Order: sequence, then C-alpha cells, then structure tokens
Amino acid sequence: SFYEELVSHGILIPLTAPVEGLVVREGSCNYVAPQGISSVVKYYLKQSGADVSYEQHVTHISLQDGKWEVSRKVGPPEQFDVVILTMPVPQVLQLQGDVVNLINESQKQQLESVSYSSRYALGLFYEAGTGIAVPWAAQYITDNPCIRFISIDNKKRNIECPETGPSVVVHTTVTFGSEHLDSEPAEVQQLILSHLQRIVPSLPKPSSIKCQKWRYSQVTKAVPNCPGQMILHTQPLLVCGGDGFTRSNFDGCIESAVSLAEAVKPHL
Repeated sequence: SFYEELVSHGILIPLTAPVEGLVVREGSCNYVAPQGISSVVKYYLKQSGADVSYEQHVTHISLQDGKWEVSRKVGPPEQFDVVILTMPVPQVLQLQGDVVNLINESQKQQLESVSYSSRYALGLFYEAGTGIAVPWAAQYITDNPCIRFISIDNKKRNIECPETGPSVVVHTTVTFGSEHLDSEPAEVQQLILSHLQRIVPSLPKPSSIKCQKWRYSQVTKAVPNCPGQMILHTQPLLVCGGDGFTRSNFDGCIESAVSLAEAVKPHL
C-alpha cells in the first residue's frame, strides 16, 4: 500500500532505465524517485502536518519534571512528551545526559553490536545540453577497487529536461570507504575521479563536483532479530528505530516506521 500510494502521486515510478549488473530477485520490483529520494521524505512530512526544524544537532537528552529535555549544540533546550530517535545507532550511543544511564546493559550490548559500512559518494554536474555517450543509465562495477556504482542520474530517473544539465553519481566500494574514512576529501575526490576516468574515458569535464563522505552508509549488522524499534524508557517515552533495527532498504525503513508508530500510539 505504501508503494501504491507513492506511485499514484508520482513520487515513485517503476525503474525502466537500463541498469547493467543489477541483480534482480524473483518477485521483486524496483522503483526510482524522479525528484530524488528526499521527495519521499518530503511527501510524508507534508502529510503529517509536522512543524519541522532542520539543522538541529542534538547533544543531550535528560529527564526534567516528567518530560524529556533535549539540548542541542546551538539554541536553548526544549521539552518533549515523547522522543523518537532514528539516527544511526552509534550516534544514539554518543548522546549525553540521563539517556546514558537509562539504556540497560542488555540493550547497550544489542546497540553496540550494530555495524555500518562507510562509503564516499561523488556527484558530477554538467551544463545543460552536455551529452554523456554511454548505453546504460546506471552500472554496478564488480572489478574495481574504488568504484562500485555509477549512475547517469537524470537517465536513471527517466527525466530528460533540456534546461537542466545531466548529473553523474558515483558510489565507492565498502573497502575503499573504510580505508579512506579519515583521508583528506580533496585527495579522495582525485582518487575516485582517476578510477572513473579509466572506467568511462568518454566522460566530459563537469562544471562542478561534490564529494560526500557517508560514514553510516548501509547496515551490515542490525540489532539482533530485527525488532524494528527499541523502547529505552516508557514514561515519558523514549524509543529508537530506523534501518539499524531492520535493514537498509525502503522496505526495512517502512517496517521500522510501522513498528515505531505502534509503540508511540498508546502514549498519544
């Protein structure tokens, strides 16, 4: 039903563009978000009517008069009746305040067992009208130590717009990501570009480039038994969830979201 709703609103469309090296599992169906994956998040936030504050770096969570007092890097603390944490699990364990002592030993062990892969993503942006002469929209690479995936993003999303230039997205391998996690970004960018040049020598020179470190890319080991969520404190409610409690794909995120909603309902 989630897919049907998103497809009916044009947020998702079936993937029809050619993707080389894609492993198609029997009975599965692949989709793409024409306006980018953030459009899925924006759709649900709009549906919720929530008042969203961005760029708030939470540092402490403490109990104060039967509520949660949440402190952030910039700005005064705020109080809440319910707190739901969906950041990567290692960042939950980095929080300070009463939350440190509220996580029991068994939960702490489960949370500490969660692991993530790390990758770099490189975006290459081109002027309108630039042609990229390759027969595929995206390609999985199996024989390169640096690059795992290349996508001509507008082609993959099935949107050809004469006013907008094409863009290329490159994801590195897990091994390369872990080996260069603390390397200089400029050095990493140059390494990725040199490998890309060898794989796609016909690629034109981009007008701009963005290199992004993705420290918590995909869950390699989730919380045991994939419960979808974990209640750290009941009154007031403090609960955490996300792909660290299921798996790193859209289905995993939905499963966790449904599980979180069930846990929060009795407290509304």
